[in-house]
Amino acid sequence: MSQTTPSSTMSPDVPPVLSVVPSRALVDEAFRVSVQNLPPGCAVTLHSLHRSEEEDLWEAFGHYVSDQNGSVSLADDFSFGGTYVGKEAMGLLWSMRPVPGSREGLRLRKMNVCTPQLVHISVYDGHAQEGFTERPPLASVLSERWFVAPGVRRVEVREKGVRGTLFIPPGPGPFPGVLDMWGGGGGLVEYRSALLASHGYVSLALQYLTSGELALADVESKFFEVCVHLNFRVKRRYGSFCLERGSARCLKSQRSSSAQTAFNIIRFHPLVRPDRIGIFGLCLGAIATNHLAAESSVIKPRCCVCVSGVHICPRGPPLAGTTQLLLLTAHKVRVDENNHEIWRNRILPITGDLAEKIDVGKINCPMLLVNGRDDQNLSTVEAAEDMARMMQAAGKAHLLTTIEYPATGHLIELPYSPHFRATKFMKMDTKEKVMLLWGGQTKPHSDAQEDAWNKILSFLHHHLYSNNPPRAKM
Repeated sequence: MSQTTPSSTMSPDVPPVLSVVPSRALVDEAFRVSVQNLPPGCAVTLHSLHRSEEEDLWEAFGHYVSDQNGSVSLADDFSFGGTYVGKEAMGLLWSMRPVPGSREGLRLRKMNVCTPQLVHISVYDGHAQEGFTERPPLASVLSERWFVAPGVRRVEVREKGVRGTLFIPPGPGPFPGVLDMWGGGGGLVEYRSALLASHGYVSLALQYLTSGELALADVESKFFEVCVHLNFRVKRRYGSFCLERGSARCLKSQRSSSAQTAFNIIRFHPLVRPDRIGIFGLCLGAIATNHLAAESSVIKPRCCVCVSGVHICPRGPPLAGTTQLLLLTAHKVRVDENNHEIWRNRILPITGDLAEKIDVGKINCPMLLVNGRDDQNLSTVEAAEDMARMMQAAGKAHLLTTIEYPATGHLIELPYSPHFRATKFMKMDTKEKVMLLWGGQTKPHSDAQEDAWNKILSFLHHHLYSNNPPRAKM
């Protein structure tokens, strides 16, 4: 249903002017959207539309009334309806959702970070709810949202079992480094590493799982403990960049460890400060981060960020332990009224048995935990409380910082990203596709994403930079 209730007649001689400033920006940069040359008291709808790389359409919209000067500003004026309400400068981005009739369980993720996310922002006469593609807008502007700033270099890594992508900031360096690990969905996820490089960090997005796959040959018992010394250098070839291996020496085994090799790719890079490397993990990647920080005798991070992660994992290799845990706790999975699976009870109650969890009391670097109180996938809040007790008992409470956000779910993504309360997910143990409930409410979850990202950058800056980090600009 579409409703049009303009209170003033639009002048054909003075067309409305829509502006988006800046129209070309990094994805974590705010923009200002405004409209001028409207009649005073005119009802209009501001609308955003994005076509994903999978050809799905995403949209958001807000209802406004122009002021006495015939202007609307998203930062200063209230939206009275739509996909968001109130003064929301970035509402046209964070409240995006699939258009009506789209496939079920979609999740918006950028695959090719070398191209921008294109968002068409338009203004329509009246307060409309649907049918935007069927009517002409009063004005439109194309906004480019980038994950990589100019000068950031992207280097594909395929070395000694490591699959990933290295992002290098512009400038002479040396820079701090970050090893970036995502969750159990698998695949190579680059957009966070690309943005970290835009903030002055050499970041390696590590693909340690193939989509839907957990038990890989290179993540077995020696995944985290084989010490391989590698020396890499970046050179220019035919206008692109490649990694050239200088030397390799295996100390414990001929089979290399992906995590250790990945860490060394960053540590021995000529543009990286080897004593200033952090690890950033989400979900399963956060479990691996906790394991590396607590148990590895060769990987010594300067600091770690764990988003929506836990420390509950039988002793030994964390990925194999997670597989075992999923199998043993399948009976604890619940289903809501929409047939969405809820996994948060699988690790409850939190065990007191040290053999069933990572001994975080061994951690010797600063840790930042970022969790949502409405996480329906993992009991991250309860796990964080237990981690705090363990680190307190070890005399290391000063190393732990925990941030929790109300009405926030599991998938705490980059600022202004849409909120995904439930999406399709391939189970790692059975390969079955299910609708998985992640949790959260759109407005508070989106606020949490913006605040968490700023706090994460501040944490990394404090522990990895001794001065102000360079930041590339669009």
